[in-house]
Amino acid sequence: MTFLLKYKIEIITAILGGIGGYAYWFYIGCSTGACPITANWHTSVIYGIIMGFLVGQMITDYTKKKEV
Repeated sequence: MTFLLKYKIEIITAILGGIGGYAYWFYIGCSTGACPITANWHTSVIYGIIMGFLVGQMITDYTKKKEV
């Protein structure tokens, strides 16, 4: 439970990134299949999760620097 509280911003942004990755694949995607990230929905979702987690870490680091 403390893990969830410690990383709540990263988890929320990772979930939003996964949803965004799926939406990008669904609405824009790659019709030819030559795009390595957007050709399949699962790679697009994984990429979105990773990017969302990294954005969440940046937000957390920024807010911690503001508190000090």
